Amino acid sequence: MPNLVRCGLVQSANEISPPVSLSDKSLIGKIKQAMLDKHLQFTRQAADKGVQILCFQEIFNGPYFCAEQNTCWYESAEEIPNGPTVSKLKDVARQYNMVLIVPIYEKEQTGVYYNAAAVIDADGTYLGKYRKSHIPQVSPGFWEKFYFRPGNLGYPVFNTRYAKIGVYICYDRHFPEGARALGLNGAEIVFNPSATVAGLSEYLWRLEQPAHACANGYFVGAINRVGVESPWNIGEFYGSSYFCDPRGKIIAQASRDKDELLVCDLDLDEIKEVRHTWQFFRDRRPETYDMLVQL
Repeated sequence: MPNLVRCGLVQSANEISPPVSLSDKSLIGKIKQAMLDKHLQFTRQAADKGVQILCFQEIFNGPYFCAEQNTCWYESAEEIPNGPTVSKLKDVARQYNMVLIVPIYEKEQTGVYYNAAAVIDADGTYLGKYRKSHIPQVSPGFWEKFYFRPGNLGYPVFNTRYAKIGVYICYDRHFPEGARALGLNGAEIVFNPSATVAGLSEYLWRLEQPAHACANGYFVGAINRVGVESPWNIGEFYGSSYFCDPRGKIIAQASRDKDELLVCDLDLDEIKEVRHTWQFFRDRRPETYDMLVQL
C-alpha cells in the first residue's frame, strides 16, 4: 500500500490595499484580520478535501510590505507561538486534525524581527519555527533587510503526525546549502512559502525547487501569492504554486492568477525508492567541502 500524505498549498491575493503612506495602526489590524479570515476559509476547504498538511504563503496575513521601507509595518509583527495568529491556528489545527505551516512576521521579545514560519501539529501542539536564513536587499521592491534579521535557528525538521517536514522561505530557495541540510536532517517534505514577482527570477521558479527535490530525494511544496499589490505595484505575483516529487518532476500546479487551494497526494515510499537509486547522500564528500564555509 502506498504511504500517502495529502498536502495542500494556499496561494492568495491580498484583500485590503494600504494607502501610499500608511500610518493608521488600526488599518494594519484590519488587513491582517481580512487575510486570516480568508485563509480560515481555505483551511475549511482543505479539511473537506482531507488535507493532512497545509502550508500558507510567505507572510500570509498581509501584503508583501517589503516593497517599501516604512516602520509602521513593525506593528504587524507578532510573537511566536504566543501571538494571536498562531494561538488561533493552534485551535484550528486541532479542530481539523491538520498540520499547519504558518508563515508570519515574527517579533522576538527583545524587539528583533524575523521572517518566520510556525509549525503546528495536528493535535494543536506547537512544534517549533523556522526563521528565513537568507535576507535579500535587491533592486527596488525587496527591502527585506529593513524588516528582518537573518534566521538563527539553523535548518530544523519537524516530526509531525503525518510526515517529517522542513521549511525554506522564498529567497532561501536560491541557496542549495540549506536545502541539503534539510535533507540530511531527515526532511521528507520541504515547504517553500514565497512572495515573488514576474521578471528577474521567474525562470528559476521551475528550476530551483525541483533541483533541490532531486538532489536530496524529498518532496517540495512551492507557494507563491497572486495579483499586483497596491500601492507599490512592483510587479505581478504569478502564483503557479506546485508540488514536485523526489525525482524533481512537478506533479501538481496551481494557476498563475487565481486564489487557489492546491491539493496533492504524496507517496512517501517514493523517497526511499529514489534514494536507493541515486545514492547522493552516500556519495557526498564532506571532507572536501571546507572551502564552502570559508569567508
